[in-house]
Amino acid sequence: MSEYRTIDEMTLEDYQAIGLRSGLEIHQQLDTQKKLFCRCPVRPYSDHFDAEILRHMRPTLSELGEYDGTALMEFKTKKNIVYQINKETVCTYEMDDTPPFELNRQALDIALEITMLLGCKLVSEVHIARKQYLDGSIPTGFQRTTILGVDGSIPYGDRTIGIIQLGLEEDACREITDKGHDRVYRTDRLGIPLIETVTCPDMRTPREVADVAQIIRRLTRSTGKVRTGIGRTRQDVNVSVEGGRRVEIKGVPRIKQIPLLVHNEALRQVALLEIMRELASRQITGESFRYETREITDLLRSTQYYPVATAIKCGLEVHAVVLRGYRRILSRKTQPETTFAREISDRVRVIACLDTLPNIAHSDGEGETFSSAEWTKIKKHSGMGEKDVVVVVWGGPDDARTAVREIAIRAKEALEGVPDETRQALPDGTNGFERILPGPNRMYPDTDLPPIAITEEHIERVRAGLPERPWERRARYEKLGLHPVMAGRLSISPLKDLFDTAVERTSYDPASIASLLLDRLPRLVRRGALPGWSGERCIDTIAAASGAGLPPEVLEVLIERTCGPEGAAAGEAVSSWKVLESGELERRMTRFLRSIEMPGLDESRLRRYLTGRLAGEFRGHISDRDASAFVGAHLAGGGAPGKGR
Repeated sequence: MSEYRTIDEMTLEDYQAIGLRSGLEIHQQLDTQKKLFCRCPVRPYSDHFDAEILRHMRPTLSELGEYDGTALMEFKTKKNIVYQINKETVCTYEMDDTPPFELNRQALDIALEITMLLGCKLVSEVHIARKQYLDGSIPTGFQRTTILGVDGSIPYGDRTIGIIQLGLEEDACREITDKGHDRVYRTDRLGIPLIETVTCPDMRTPREVADVAQIIRRLTRSTGKVRTGIGRTRQDVNVSVEGGRRVEIKGVPRIKQIPLLVHNEALRQVALLEIMRELASRQITGESFRYETREITDLLRSTQYYPVATAIKCGLEVHAVVLRGYRRILSRKTQPETTFAREISDRVRVIACLDTLPNIAHSDGEGETFSSAEWTKIKKHSGMGEKDVVVVVWGGPDDARTAVREIAIRAKEALEGVPDETRQALPDGTNGFERILPGPNRMYPDTDLPPIAITEEHIERVRAGLPERPWERRARYEKLGLHPVMAGRLSISPLKDLFDTAVERTSYDPASIASLLLDRLPRLVRRGALPGWSGERCIDTIAAASGAGLPPEVLEVLIERTCGPEGAAAGEAVSSWKVLESGELERRMTRFLRSIEMPGLDESRLRRYLTGRLAGEFRGHISDRDASAFVGAHLAGGGAPGKGR
């Protein structure tokens, strides 16, 4: 890359200059009791399994008589697929031994609800299709999927983001390990109902992509009918630049990772286009592309380069691939701390299953691998010219030959710029090759399940229960005086309806109720202090306290009494609360502060410590903010802990 800039150095105009376009495919598990096409229960993920099943995947022809490129690529890997199954969560349907059950109607209703919230046009009939997955993530080799709505939109700032479609499908297995020719999956996630929301490529900066992902996340969570936590929501991010192609970054687990991934992929494509132009200037075309290969195992039997020396001792072969005219191309930067050689190494790792790294060496970076004398022998023996580069790869006989072909394929693809790929999101914000981007030939109709009519009666029944959209609810909360951050949190909280009822039935400040529901009560729940919790008991307590004119600071204590082990009635808890007169409260707090021994802390830490002690001791009588102010005044006035008793 001629010039790499960090995400903080890039502006909207910079991204516009390279023609960045990005869209999302967001997968969200639905909170149902049963799976989508069988009646197995949906349960938390587990490491326990009762048996293992071994399978090998083979591609099948589409209804047009063609093979999908991804399926053919996966077939080349020759993977042994092992499934670890738990008898409590998997049945013979998922192992492709029995036909599917009728589609889960609970999942269908939830998915239709979210489709309506996205403003999509609903289909009149649900048609089930099969989508090929030859990576082994689904034991049948295909995923059952369907489209429920198209042409929706969501607001984003002063514009809208288009929604291409929303689909309902079954989730795949969890990958446990993938080493060499062996890939292991666990089936506890398999078959869980999953919606896929596909946006238009309307985002123009990396941060916009994350913003839109958050909007969709909040919308689905506002229903209270989706599963949450790591692995329950996954984002696929589509990225392209002017002159490039759509590249899919698969399975991004956290939204905060999206901006850097999009940024690095955009600049990777810019770098690949620069390489394409450089090769064109060298007059290398698809027709003139040339490479040669030779086995050089015997040539390197005495090498001190550890990876190759170890491979030869294990009986593996070493091959050299000469790429004609590619000198200095493999050392071109494509991502942070990454060069084009990584593009080749990734292909070898994934398709030839040579996943012990490093798996290649090349003459553009010769100082890091073999000695100068060894490189001289390799170049001479392979017939490398001064304008060429030689790539050395090692592995078992079959794998090494597969690797040689993939090196040539990926080098030739550089002549076209950006290949059609699905790429893996890496923790450092870069990405690596995962597989060829699937095409339309992977889809075909499912003949096991009939279409499902979506009637007007069905639509009206679902529409009657639609929640308020989170951006609409957030705007309403901000009008009540809530801070935008608090309004945003509350708009997707399971307690949002409780908040609305409390505001309607009591005289408390909405911000005080929001703070109680979002921050204070969850702490009590985590401590196990509310075993008798119910929304009705909570509202009754808040209403009784409001009627008695008690301050909002007391609500946490009273709810703990009514919803905790004591199980007191709301009226009893309120009537038994003794309100301290302000003068008496100040005297007690002063005596308490003076009784505390706390030497050796700086002023800031001392104030925080004393505030925590004071708020805890007089819980229900004073807020954290007032406790902090009292401690500050106490210290400023010459009061000190541990004195004046």
